[in-house]
Amino acid sequence: MIRAYELTKRYGDKTVVEDLTFTVHPGTVTGFLGPNGAGKSTTMRMLLGLDAPTRGRSTIGGRAYATHAAPLHEVGALLEARSVHPGRTAFHHLMALAHTHGIPRRRVDEVLDLVGIHEVARKRVKGFSLGMGQRLGIAAALLGDPAAIILDEPVNGLDPEGVLWIRNLLKSLAAQGRTVLVSSHLMSEMALTAEHLIIIGRGRLLADTTVEAFVRDSGTGSVKVVTPEAGLLGELLAAPGVQIISDAPGILDVRGTDGEHIGRTAAQHGIPVFELTPHTASLEQAFMDLTRDSVEYVASVSATAPEGAAA
Repeated sequence: MIRAYELTKRYGDKTVVEDLTFTVHPGTVTGFLGPNGAGKSTTMRMLLGLDAPTRGRSTIGGRAYATHAAPLHEVGALLEARSVHPGRTAFHHLMALAHTHGIPRRRVDEVLDLVGIHEVARKRVKGFSLGMGQRLGIAAALLGDPAAIILDEPVNGLDPEGVLWIRNLLKSLAAQGRTVLVSSHLMSEMALTAEHLIIIGRGRLLADTTVEAFVRDSGTGSVKVVTPEAGLLGELLAAPGVQIISDAPGILDVRGTDGEHIGRTAAQHGIPVFELTPHTASLEQAFMDLTRDSVEYVASVSATAPEGAAA
């Protein structure tokens, strides 16, 4: 298990992470989400002992990371895939890590095969593409066959086949009973990969829940209603928190209530309903709604290109 207890990190008068408490359980993929500047990378660095918290503490497997005698066997981490000497080959980079823990060469060969870079293992890392560098970083994280895996943006630079491979890999690791914590800005990928979510904004915990519950309870879903008495039904459904939009005659888009309530209301008043279709919010929609007030860098939206820009 990965646990954070009131983690707080300040740099001067700026608080990057504040009173962050959560638990990452084994056997499931947990997505660690938040806007840019939310404090995700800083939190991961504190979990791994790379940054000292101003207050609070964290444990992995019941102990602080720095107290593990053989940390590669306990925790595999990828925070910065390019943190490799460019003059080394992929094979020698992994062998150098293996020697620190008495890991045999056959395990190096296994992880090279697992991540799909065995054919380029003898090439210098400085010639690797971003995707190849990511695969090498993941190989290093898995080298010690760890019980917990912490990955920061592991799909960066990967092609569609690589993204699918990462998705299946993370799910298989969780199915083996490992603890998997992964950050990503790709909401569509997190919706397919993660089962649980920890979401932070401006360093504070915003949500700690399952993907299913988060999307269901977000309030951003809607119900499409087709009825010849749209005006009357809209009046009957009007209530605080309920938003009703009609972009075409006889069609309502209702937010803030569910299909069961709409159907019962229509039946009680003898209103015929030809269609009643719930539209569940996407993870991206729910995430954007939750973190709207936590975005640190907001770009302005303009319908025209800046003056002098190429057409």
